[in-house]
Amino acid sequence: MKSKFLFVLALVLALCACSNDGAGKTNSEKAEKKIRIAHLVNGYLGDKSFHDSANLGLSDLADENKSIEFKSVEMTDDTSKHEKTLMEYCEDGTWDIIVVGTWQMIEPLKNASEKYPDQKFILYDDKMDYSDGKYKNIYSITYKQNEGSFLAGYIATKLAENTENRKIGFLGGMITPVINDFLVGYSAGRDYANPEVSLNVAFINDFFDAALGKQMANSQYDGGVEVGFSPAALAGMGQVEASLEKGKYMIGIDSDQYALFGEEKGKYIVTSVLKNVGNSLKRAIDLYSKGELPFGSSESLGLKEDAVGIVKNENYKKIVPADVQNEIEEVEKKIKSGEIKVPSAFDMSEDEVKEIIEKN
Repeated sequence: MKSKFLFVLALVLALCACSNDGAGKTNSEKAEKKIRIAHLVNGYLGDKSFHDSANLGLSDLADENKSIEFKSVEMTDDTSKHEKTLMEYCEDGTWDIIVVGTWQMIEPLKNASEKYPDQKFILYDDKMDYSDGKYKNIYSITYKQNEGSFLAGYIATKLAENTENRKIGFLGGMITPVINDFLVGYSAGRDYANPEVSLNVAFINDFFDAALGKQMANSQYDGGVEVGFSPAALAGMGQVEASLEKGKYMIGIDSDQYALFGEEKGKYIVTSVLKNVGNSLKRAIDLYSKGELPFGSSESLGLKEDAVGIVKNENYKKIVPADVQNEIEEVEKKIKSGEIKVPSAFDMSEDEVKEIIEKN
């Protein structure tokens, strides 16, 4: 009887050991499984703008978390390569998430989403049309750039209102919904600060030609613009050189351009309107890892979510008068609370946006 009991006990222990080994192996496999993320850039890194912000955010996330594998690919500005490259990464089948950005990737993403329904995508700086129930494998992030540019318009106006010309400038890359949203917010910030200050509006019609951007920024400065603002990606970098040569102020875009260009080259960069793409992607990947990322929908993130804002570095504090800095703090609070409702191009008709462009 005793020997039979010992035999049964040994058998139970052996089974438990096997079970534990199996569970241990499963847990180990789970622990070792990486989240593989491919960031496909429809342009180039080095734009000192939102592509760089996205890349930095994902790169930092991979450095901080060994369970994340990250790769960034420059598809260049050759649009014929964009869909082809996207399809290649989908076909590979080993990437958990493919991240792309801007309106230029909407059509390629539509096709990829339908062809590869099991592939997960994140789109930043634009959104899919989810009204017909499609694109359940895509999560979109848009940004309330109008809120950040409202602050820029306010600051630019306050710096220009006591000058001889009393004029501020807006130099957009191209007429697109997002760039229009920057303009609408900037114009509203001007109106809130002092509608008597004039606004000059122009478009480069390019996102990559920095030489043309510089030429057009110089033209605005020569025409009396005291403070320029150029949401135009790489093309907008030309304004940095123009502002330095003319000794005129400018407001940067999407990342801290004073920090990027340094004290000497960036001494006329008052502040920069931040679009914290990197932070928003970190947030998205964190939600994905918890199984909580709402694929098949879009989210619009603004000042309240710290997804947009302005830089308040030493140059900002040196150039912007203390009373205006205090006013900005109050304006920010009012935007976050909803007391100030910043208008958006996305809520306007084409004619209403066109009127803002043409009257300035």
